[in-house]
Amino acid sequence: MQHPSQVLFEAGPVLPTIPACEHFAGNEKFINKAIELQASSDLNFDITCDCEDGAPSGREEEHAQMVAKIIASANPNKHRMGVRIHDPMHQHCKNDIDILLTNAGNNIAYLTIPKPLGYIDAAKTVDYARQVADKAGVALPPIHILIETQSALAEVFKIAEIPGLQGIVFGLLDFVSDHQGVVPSSAMRSPGQFSHRLITRAKAEITAAALKNGLVATHNPCLEIKDESVPREDARIAREEYGFMRMYSIHPGQIRPIIESMQPNQSEIVRASEILLAAQQANWGPISHNGEMHDRASYRYFWNILKQAKTTSAALSEAVENAFFKT
Repeated sequence: MQHPSQVLFEAGPVLPTIPACEHFAGNEKFINKAIELQASSDLNFDITCDCEDGAPSGREEEHAQMVAKIIASANPNKHRMGVRIHDPMHQHCKNDIDILLTNAGNNIAYLTIPKPLGYIDAAKTVDYARQVADKAGVALPPIHILIETQSALAEVFKIAEIPGLQGIVFGLLDFVSDHQGVVPSSAMRSPGQFSHRLITRAKAEITAAALKNGLVATHNPCLEIKDESVPREDARIAREEYGFMRMYSIHPGQIRPIIESMQPNQSEIVRASEILLAAQQANWGPISHNGEMHDRASYRYFWNILKQAKTTSAALSEAVENAFFKT
């Protein structure tokens, strides 16, 4: 029995299969709590250690050292941990890279670069990180670029072509602030973030640039930390209407609703399972399913549905697990 990856043609870059939620933790206490939750939970999510907003002013180097020590001591097979560093204009940006890659480079799941003003800022920072990684004898971690300015959005398609990238992230609050009061604060949360034309345009541009280049687009966080229905609905809209495949949380209570909303619809999972199992039995030739004809053109779509389901911890049948996901 041939595996889908062996027979289905991919027209462009294959999207990375990374968790649908990254949980931000800014200080040592919250990072350790996130690690405990990651180890005990049935949910598949990343931890983003924050060396930007999480670092106390005047103690940036100490904070980066603390983050590097925690990541270096973690088991990368059990804990996926990334880091957001300072922005390219900040005096501690390069220092963060030096400390993190030299002391914990092998365990860093991804490196997030915030607030580049455009392609040149982003490319130079990625190149510097590559030089440091080479010097330290470690592989460059996958890079995520955080789009938070109008100037970066204007070059997002060019930014998305930088080698080494894995994702493009939307930073809503800073992006709204970058409009100098022209965009109202109501656009920082729902429903305004999904109705203001400048914001919806930015989200569509970011996901289009990411998908064109085989990158995962990550949606901005939800400010509501008590009512779980709000991040759940934000994540659903982000996925279904804009093409975001990942979203970051700012509170542990947001993790589950985000992941569940990022899962494909259960009826789609069942349909994809039935079609692909039948296709495999037919050696990937055309089949008929519920009165419809399917071949490799549609098999590609359904295979992506199952991969997304697996990544987002959705329930899959034993037959699907055995046929497509057992190593």
